[in-house]
Amino acid sequence: MTDPSPEAVPRAVPVRRSRDVPALVEAARAGDPRAVARLITLVEDGDEVLPQLAAALAPLTGTAQVIGLTGAPGVGKSTTTNELVRTFRKAGRRVGVLAVDPSSPFTGGAILGDRVRMQDHATDPGVYIRSMSSRGHLGGLSAATPQAARVLEGAGCDPVMVETVGVGQAEVEIAGLADTTLVLLAPGMGDAVQAAKAGVLEIADIFVVNKADRDGADATYRDIQGMIGLGERAPGQWRPRVVRCVAARAEGIDDVVTAIDEHREWLEHSGELQRRREQRAAAEVEAIALGALRARMKDLRSGTELAALAAEVAQGRLDPYAAAAALLAQLDLA
Repeated sequence: MTDPSPEAVPRAVPVRRSRDVPALVEAARAGDPRAVARLITLVEDGDEVLPQLAAALAPLTGTAQVIGLTGAPGVGKSTTTNELVRTFRKAGRRVGVLAVDPSSPFTGGAILGDRVRMQDHATDPGVYIRSMSSRGHLGGLSAATPQAARVLEGAGCDPVMVETVGVGQAEVEIAGLADTTLVLLAPGMGDAVQAAKAGVLEIADIFVVNKADRDGADATYRDIQGMIGLGERAPGQWRPRVVRCVAARAEGIDDVVTAIDEHREWLEHSGELQRRREQRAAAEVEAIALGALRARMKDLRSGTELAALAAEVAQGRLDPYAAAAALLAQLDLA
């Protein structure tokens, strides 16, 4: 989708509390950032119009490139994202960014600070940046991130970039959402043993050694190359790239974009792109079904059946598996 001209954007559409899905989608397609914001808010709030919204977005999605950026806190994810946006914009592409920040386990609040580092694009109508709170969701993303990415794609953004919460070794959910996953590293990440451990390093399609002007960058680069060399790959399988950059000075960003383009070409020619997107769709369908099932379970929990079964289990008159089977029998799964 080409960038909208100021005259084309429907500035008069009242969207602040609108739930008119067709009008909001039309305005979002025309480039109205308020309509995009309202649609993502409906997604985050779990509004009852979500099925209608998903149906409206379905014909508009399925082609945009989804790029995930993850890594430990402080490796420069937001700065790298900012420079990638700049490069994509120079190529005339309309860019959407979802930046996920952690929620406080005590207050539930969050400082949505990623956009502070992306102020260069605040007035660019061809860039839409949305900060999202994780709302306690584990895995480095928010539960609403997949549908929010669909909103940005439906609004004509390509690529859609998803920056995760600063993650540890086990937060790998981004790999199920992105077509291409970038894992950012920085000097001082640890020794070669740390690099060889299972977890987030295994999901990378591209490793980006940021802050490559610092001491230890060469050692980090060698450690990651060594880890990659330990893996077994079938003929034609993608070998993760390792790229150096200094995002704060925009050095090496073109090399990162080249690696992203190479991976996209491999995805398309190998058939892996379709496979990944089918897996992503399956995960979305499963999550929606499980959400509906949890809602029904909550209804049962508020009644007397679960309490009675729990009392039986606690007193040893019934085992938990039999109790669970009895509870499931109360659900109408037709």
